[in-house]
Amino acid sequence: MRAPHVLLFSTLSIGALAYVAGNPASPFAAARASAMQQPAAAQASAQVTPPREKDSVRFAIIGDTGTGTSSQYQVGERLTAARQMFPFEFVIMLGDNIYGSERPQDFVTKFEKPYKALLDAKVPFYAALGNHDDPTQRYYKPFNMNGERYYTFSKGSARFFVLDSNYMDQAQLKWLEDELLKANDRWKIAYFHHPLYSSGEKHGSEVDLRTQVEPLFIKYGVDVVFAGHEHFYERIKPQNGIYYFIEGGSAKLRKGDIRKGALTAAGFDTDFTFILAELGKDAMQFQALSRNGKPIDSGSLPLAEEPKKAAESKPPSR
Repeated sequence: MRAPHVLLFSTLSIGALAYVAGNPASPFAAARASAMQQPAAAQASAQVTPPREKDSVRFAIIGDTGTGTSSQYQVGERLTAARQMFPFEFVIMLGDNIYGSERPQDFVTKFEKPYKALLDAKVPFYAALGNHDDPTQRYYKPFNMNGERYYTFSKGSARFFVLDSNYMDQAQLKWLEDELLKANDRWKIAYFHHPLYSSGEKHGSEVDLRTQVEPLFIKYGVDVVFAGHEHFYERIKPQNGIYYFIEGGSAKLRKGDIRKGALTAAGFDTDFTFILAELGKDAMQFQALSRNGKPIDSGSLPLAEEPKKAAESKPPSR
Protein backbone atom coordinates (compact mmCIF):
# COMPACT_ATOMS: atom_id res chain seq x y z
CA MET A 1 0.00 0.00 0.00
CA ARG A 2 2.91 2.36 0.63
CA ALA A 3 4.68 1.65 -2.70
CA PRO A 4 3.17 4.60 -4.61
CA HIS A 5 4.47 7.02 -1.99
CA VAL A 6 7.94 5.50 -2.09
CA LEU A 7 7.93 5.69 -5.86
CA LEU A 8 6.87 9.34 -5.78
CA PHE A 9 9.75 10.36 -3.57
CA SER A 10 12.22 8.27 -5.51
CA THR A 11 11.28 9.83 -8.85
CA LEU A 12 11.01 13.47 -7.75
CA SER A 13 14.00 15.43 -6.65
CA ILE A 14 13.77 17.36 -3.43
CA GLY A 15 13.83 20.58 -5.41
CA ALA A 16 11.02 19.43 -7.69
CA LEU A 17 8.98 18.28 -4.74
CA ALA A 18 9.45 21.66 -3.07
CA TYR A 19 8.32 23.36 -6.25
CA VAL A 20 5.15 21.24 -6.45
CA ALA A 21 4.35 21.89 -2.81
CA GLY A 22 5.05 25.59 -3.07
CA ASN A 23 3.42 26.23 -6.43
CA PRO A 24 -0.03 27.76 -5.75
CA ALA A 25 -1.29 26.35 -9.04
CA SER A 26 -0.38 22.75 -8.22
CA PRO A 27 -3.07 20.29 -7.06
CA PHE A 28 -0.85 19.34 -4.12
CA ALA A 29 -0.70 22.95 -2.91
CA ALA A 30 -4.45 23.37 -3.36
CA ALA A 31 -5.14 20.22 -1.35
CA ARG A 32 -2.74 21.35 1.36
CA ALA A 33 -4.40 24.77 1.56
CA SER A 34 -7.81 23.11 1.82
CA ALA A 35 -6.59 20.81 4.57
CA MET A 36 -5.15 23.75 6.48
CA GLN A 37 -8.43 25.63 6.26
CA GLN A 38 -10.68 22.78 7.32
CA PRO A 39 -9.61 22.61 10.98
CA ALA A 40 -10.43 26.31 11.45
CA ALA A 41 -13.93 25.86 10.02
CA ALA A 42 -14.42 22.67 11.99
CA GLN A 43 -13.26 24.42 15.13
CA ALA A 44 -15.72 27.25 14.56
CA SER A 45 -18.66 24.92 14.00
CA ALA A 46 -17.61 22.64 16.85
CA GLN A 47 -18.27 25.43 19.35
CA VAL A 48 -21.83 25.82 18.10
CA THR A 49 -24.55 23.84 19.86
CA PRO A 50 -26.78 21.94 17.42
CA PRO A 51 -30.58 22.31 17.49
CA ARG A 52 -32.43 20.41 20.18
CA GLU A 53 -35.78 19.78 18.50
CA LYS A 54 -36.65 18.26 15.14
CA ASP A 55 -39.32 20.68 13.91
CA SER A 56 -38.08 23.87 15.55
CA VAL A 57 -37.75 27.28 13.87
CA ARG A 58 -34.05 28.08 13.48
CA PHE A 59 -32.65 31.45 12.46
CA ALA A 60 -29.67 33.78 12.79
CA ILE A 61 -29.67 37.40 13.96
CA ILE A 62 -27.29 40.12 12.76
CA GLY A 63 -27.40 43.88 13.14
CA ASP A 64 -25.56 47.03 12.03
CA THR A 65 -23.86 45.11 9.28
CA GLY A 66 -23.43 47.07 6.08
CA THR A 67 -19.89 48.41 6.36
CA GLY A 68 -18.11 46.39 3.70
CA THR A 69 -15.14 46.10 6.07
CA SER A 70 -13.14 43.01 6.99
CA SER A 71 -15.14 42.61 10.21
CA GLN A 72 -18.36 42.14 8.24
CA TYR A 73 -16.74 39.55 5.98
CA GLN A 74 -15.25 37.70 8.96
CA VAL A 75 -18.60 37.50 10.73
CA GLY A 76 -20.13 36.31 7.45
CA GLU A 77 -17.58 33.50 7.30
CA ARG A 78 -18.27 32.48 10.90
CA LEU A 79 -21.99 32.58 10.27
CA THR A 80 -21.56 30.30 7.29
CA ALA A 81 -19.36 27.90 9.28
CA ALA A 82 -21.85 27.86 12.16
CA ARG A 83 -24.59 26.70 9.82
CA GLN A 84 -22.77 23.38 9.40
CA MET A 85 -23.62 22.55 13.00
CA PHE A 86 -26.75 24.70 13.39
CA PRO A 87 -28.67 24.65 10.07
CA PHE A 88 -30.63 27.88 10.41
CA GLU A 89 -33.30 28.49 7.79
CA PHE A 90 -33.15 32.29 7.49
CA VAL A 91 -31.46 35.43 8.82
CA ILE A 92 -33.06 38.54 10.30
CA MET A 93 -31.29 41.90 9.97
CA LEU A 94 -31.83 44.57 12.63
CA GLY A 95 -31.13 47.68 10.57
CA ASP A 96 -28.21 49.79 9.36
CA ASN A 97 -27.99 47.31 6.55
CA ILE A 98 -25.97 49.59 4.25
CA TYR A 99 -23.76 52.36 5.66
CA GLY A 100 -22.72 55.30 3.52
CA SER A 101 -23.42 55.35 -0.20
CA GLU A 102 -26.07 53.00 -1.56
CA ARG A 103 -25.07 52.56 -5.18
CA PRO A 104 -25.69 49.16 -6.81
CA GLN A 105 -22.04 48.23 -6.25
CA ASP A 106 -22.39 49.08 -2.56
CA PHE A 107 -25.10 46.48 -2.14
CA VAL A 108 -22.65 43.99 -3.65
CA THR A 109 -19.69 44.82 -1.40
CA LYS A 110 -21.74 45.50 1.76
CA PHE A 111 -24.23 42.63 1.53
CA GLU A 112 -23.98 40.22 -1.37
CA LYS A 113 -20.27 39.39 -1.06
CA PRO A 114 -20.03 39.11 2.76
CA TYR A 115 -22.95 36.64 2.80
CA LYS A 116 -22.41 35.08 -0.63
CA ALA A 117 -22.18 31.51 0.65
CA LEU A 118 -25.50 31.83 2.47
CA LEU A 119 -27.21 33.55 -0.46
CA ASP A 120 -25.90 30.86 -2.80
CA ALA A 121 -27.43 28.29 -0.43
CA LYS A 122 -30.80 30.10 -0.84
CA VAL A 123 -30.89 31.28 2.79
CA PRO A 124 -33.32 34.25 2.85
CA PHE A 125 -32.60 37.49 4.71
CA TYR A 126 -35.37 39.66 6.20
CA ALA A 127 -34.34 43.24 6.90
CA ALA A 128 -35.57 46.06 9.12
CA LEU A 129 -34.68 49.68 8.42
CA GLY A 130 -32.11 51.49 10.57
CA ASN A 131 -31.32 55.17 10.94
CA HIS A 132 -28.45 54.87 8.41
CA ASP A 133 -30.64 53.18 5.80
CA ASP A 134 -32.33 54.83 2.85
CA PRO A 135 -36.03 53.84 2.97
CA THR A 136 -35.77 52.74 -0.66
CA GLN A 137 -33.93 49.65 0.60
CA ARG A 138 -37.38 48.17 1.00
CA TYR A 139 -37.42 47.63 -2.78
CA TYR A 140 -34.16 45.66 -2.78
CA LYS A 141 -35.39 42.10 -3.36
CA PRO A 142 -32.76 40.21 -1.29
CA PHE A 143 -33.97 42.09 1.83
CA ASN A 144 -37.45 40.54 1.35
CA MET A 145 -39.32 43.66 2.50
CA ASN A 146 -41.63 43.62 -0.52
CA GLY A 147 -41.66 47.41 -0.74
CA GLU A 148 -42.92 47.90 2.84
CA ARG A 149 -41.35 49.88 5.70
CA TYR A 150 -42.91 47.43 8.14
CA TYR A 151 -44.25 43.95 7.51
CA THR A 152 -44.90 40.52 8.99
CA PHE A 153 -44.04 36.96 7.99
CA SER A 154 -44.41 33.51 9.50
CA LYS A 155 -42.04 30.56 9.81
CA GLY A 156 -43.41 27.35 11.24
CA SER A 157 -44.97 28.07 14.63
CA ALA A 158 -43.63 31.64 14.77
CA ARG A 159 -44.75 34.99 13.43
CA PHE A 160 -42.30 37.86 13.03
CA PHE A 161 -43.28 41.53 13.17
CA VAL A 162 -40.73 43.80 11.50
CA LEU A 163 -41.08 47.48 12.43
CA ASP A 164 -39.65 50.76 11.21
CA SER A 165 -38.50 52.38 14.45
CA ASN A 166 -37.24 55.47 12.61
CA TYR A 167 -40.78 56.80 12.28
CA MET A 168 -43.38 55.20 14.54
CA ASP A 169 -46.53 56.95 13.37
CA GLN A 170 -50.17 56.17 14.13
CA ALA A 171 -50.60 54.25 10.88
CA GLN A 172 -47.81 51.84 11.84
CA LEU A 173 -49.13 51.46 15.39
CA LYS A 174 -52.62 50.63 14.09
CA TRP A 175 -51.15 48.13 11.64
CA LEU A 176 -49.14 46.52 14.45
CA GLU A 177 -52.16 46.16 16.72
CA ASP A 178 -54.29 44.74 13.92
CA GLU A 179 -51.62 42.19 13.02
CA LEU A 180 -50.99 41.19 16.64
CA LEU A 181 -54.71 40.78 17.20
CA LYS A 182 -54.99 38.41 14.22
CA ALA A 183 -51.91 36.36 15.10
CA ASN A 184 -52.53 33.00 16.75
CA ASP A 185 -48.99 31.69 16.29
CA ARG A 186 -47.22 29.93 19.15
CA TRP A 187 -44.33 32.41 19.08
CA LYS A 188 -44.55 36.16 18.45
CA ILE A 189 -41.22 37.82 17.67
CA ALA A 190 -40.76 41.55 17.03
CA TYR A 191 -37.64 43.19 15.69
CA PHE A 192 -36.54 46.67 14.64
CA HIS A 193 -33.53 48.94 14.94
CA HIS A 194 -33.75 51.07 18.11
CA PRO A 195 -33.71 49.21 21.46
CA LEU A 196 -36.46 49.81 24.01
CA TYR A 197 -34.01 48.86 26.76
CA SER A 198 -30.24 49.32 26.66
CA SER A 199 -27.28 49.70 28.98
CA GLY A 200 -25.28 51.52 26.33
CA GLU A 201 -23.59 54.76 27.27
CA LYS A 202 -23.73 56.17 23.73
CA HIS A 203 -27.49 55.81 23.13
CA GLY A 204 -29.28 54.00 25.95
CA SER A 205 -32.96 53.05 26.07
CA GLU A 206 -35.39 54.51 23.54
CA VAL A 207 -38.00 55.51 26.13
CA ASP A 208 -40.34 57.37 23.74
CA LEU A 209 -40.51 54.39 21.41
CA ARG A 210 -41.05 52.11 24.39
CA THR A 211 -44.12 54.05 25.49
CA GLN A 212 -45.60 53.56 22.02
CA VAL A 213 -45.03 49.88 21.29
CA GLU A 214 -44.45 48.06 24.57
CA PRO A 215 -48.08 48.28 25.74
CA LEU A 216 -49.07 46.43 22.55
CA PHE A 217 -46.34 43.85 23.07
CA ILE A 218 -47.60 43.18 26.58
CA LYS A 219 -51.29 43.18 25.64
CA TYR A 220 -50.92 40.72 22.78
CA GLY A 221 -48.22 38.47 24.20
CA VAL A 222 -45.07 39.24 22.21
CA ASP A 223 -42.42 36.82 23.45
CA VAL A 224 -39.06 38.11 22.20
CA VAL A 225 -37.83 41.46 20.86
CA PHE A 226 -34.57 41.98 18.93
CA ALA A 227 -33.00 45.38 18.22
CA GLY A 228 -29.70 46.80 16.99
CA HIS A 229 -28.35 50.38 16.96
CA GLU A 230 -26.01 49.86 19.92
CA HIS A 231 -22.75 48.46 18.59
CA PHE A 232 -22.49 45.53 20.98
CA TYR A 233 -24.37 42.45 22.18
CA GLU A 234 -26.65 42.64 25.20
CA ARG A 235 -29.33 40.44 26.71
CA ILE A 236 -31.70 42.41 28.89
CA LYS A 237 -33.31 40.98 32.01
CA PRO A 238 -36.94 40.13 31.16
CA GLN A 239 -39.17 43.20 31.19
CA ASN A 240 -42.91 42.69 31.73
CA GLY A 241 -42.57 39.07 30.70
CA ILE A 242 -40.74 39.86 27.43
CA TYR A 243 -37.19 38.85 26.46
CA TYR A 244 -35.12 41.66 24.91
CA PHE A 245 -31.87 41.32 22.94
CA ILE A 246 -29.54 43.84 21.33
CA GLU A 247 -27.38 42.72 18.41
CA GLY A 248 -25.75 45.76 16.83
CA GLY A 249 -22.22 44.44 16.73
CA SER A 250 -22.13 42.32 13.58
CA ALA A 251 -19.84 44.76 11.72
CA LYS A 252 -19.64 47.82 13.97
CA LEU A 253 -18.20 47.82 17.49
CA ARG A 254 -18.21 50.36 20.29
CA LYS A 255 -15.77 48.88 22.79
CA GLY A 256 -16.43 49.44 26.48
CA ASP A 257 -19.81 51.09 25.89
CA ILE A 258 -21.94 48.81 28.07
CA ARG A 259 -22.60 50.19 31.54
CA LYS A 260 -23.80 47.04 33.29
CA GLY A 261 -26.57 47.71 35.74
CA ALA A 262 -30.07 46.61 36.69
CA LEU A 263 -31.06 45.94 33.06
CA THR A 264 -28.12 43.78 32.00
CA ALA A 265 -28.42 40.00 32.09
CA ALA A 266 -25.36 39.59 29.85
CA GLY A 267 -23.28 41.89 27.70
CA PHE A 268 -20.30 41.76 25.35
CA ASP A 269 -18.62 44.80 23.81
CA THR A 270 -15.08 43.67 22.97
CA ASP A 271 -15.58 41.96 19.59
CA PHE A 272 -18.06 41.52 16.74
CA THR A 273 -20.99 39.15 17.28
CA PHE A 274 -24.05 37.34 15.93
CA ILE A 275 -26.84 35.23 17.44
CA LEU A 276 -28.34 31.85 16.63
CA ALA A 277 -31.85 31.05 17.90
CA GLU A 278 -34.14 28.05 17.96
CA LEU A 279 -37.86 28.33 18.71
CA GLY A 280 -39.03 25.02 20.11
CA LYS A 281 -42.29 23.79 21.53
CA ASP A 282 -41.85 25.30 24.98
CA ALA A 283 -38.64 27.36 24.94
CA MET A 284 -36.23 29.41 22.85
CA GLN A 285 -32.64 28.23 22.82
CA PHE A 286 -30.14 30.94 21.95
CA GLN A 287 -26.39 31.25 21.56
CA ALA A 288 -24.42 34.41 20.87
CA LEU A 289 -21.00 34.00 19.29
CA SER A 290 -18.08 36.30 18.66
CA ARG A 291 -16.13 36.85 15.46
CA ASN A 292 -13.67 34.10 16.42
CA GLY A 293 -16.52 31.62 16.83
CA LYS A 294 -16.46 31.44 20.61
CA PRO A 295 -19.74 31.42 22.60
CA ILE A 296 -20.24 34.56 24.67
CA ASP A 297 -23.76 33.91 25.96
CA SER A 298 -26.33 31.13 25.71
CA GLY A 299 -29.41 29.82 27.42
CA SER A 300 -32.96 28.53 27.30
CA LEU A 301 -35.90 30.92 27.70
CA PRO A 302 -39.30 29.36 28.44
CA LEU A 303 -42.29 30.35 26.36
CA ALA A 304 -44.69 32.46 28.40
CA GLU A 305 -48.37 31.69 28.64
CA GLU A 306 -50.56 33.71 26.30
CA PRO A 307 -52.34 36.60 28.06
CA LYS A 308 -55.76 35.55 26.77
CA LYS A 309 -55.18 31.91 27.66
CA ALA A 310 -54.11 32.90 31.14
CA ALA A 311 -57.34 34.86 31.61
CA GLU A 312 -59.45 31.99 30.28
CA SER A 313 -57.81 29.46 32.60
CA LYS A 314 -58.93 31.27 35.74
CA PRO A 315 -61.99 29.80 37.49
CA PRO A 316 -65.14 31.93 37.19
CA SER A 317 -65.74 34.32 40.05
CA ARG A 318 -68.73 33.66 42.33
